[in-house]
Amino acid sequence: MRDLANDLSLHLGYQFRDAALLQQALTHRSYAHGNNERLEFLGDGLLNFVIGERLYSLQPKAEEGALSRLRASLVREETLARLGRDLQLGELLRLGESELKSGGYRRDSILADAVEAVIGAVYLDGGFEAARAVCERLYAPLLADLPDAESLKDPKTRLQEALQADGRPLPRYEILSESGPPHARRFAVRCLLPDNESFTESEGASRRSAEQRAAELMIAKIHA
Repeated sequence: MRDLANDLSLHLGYQFRDAALLQQALTHRSYAHGNNERLEFLGDGLLNFVIGERLYSLQPKAEEGALSRLRASLVREETLARLGRDLQLGELLRLGESELKSGGYRRDSILADAVEAVIGAVYLDGGFEAARAVCERLYAPLLADLPDAESLKDPKTRLQEALQADGRPLPRYEILSESGPPHARRFAVRCLLPDNESFTESEGASRRSAEQRAAELMIAKIHA
């Protein structure tokens, strides 16, 4: 465990003076009351600012919407969890028995929260510049290879913009069915183009995800 903690310091480029702060950052609420939730809150705000500032500098011609989409893609749960795995945080986390049995150390949400908590802990331990340096070190490869901001628009937005550009009416989304127990609902939806009655159908664990998938299928149908 000590070797893993040393490896973490090397990956972060930061050595904690107060080891208790790092321990708290790696303590899930299922383990103890002195958990990482407050540090996560702090790290989340700091990370959003630092990444926003870097994007502002790196993308001098990008508009606010593009910057927001880029930042959202960088600070979302999936990206943070991937960073957490690179840091091997799962092996350092202190989890309650139930989370250990259910494999919580592999869960995206827990790993993402831990990354934010570690950033918050660095800020309290070493100040803003230290925390900024850790954020920039972790995100250097991602910031060096940013995607096209247009590609980050969700399918419903892209479909709406494509139809508006051709002077066509906006699509309608209809719920076809809902099924499954409360904790595992399934939604079937239809995306319909009013001007020619063309439609696509899809399913998802939420109405939103089903609509997004149906819109994505409609975009492909239009292009075909």
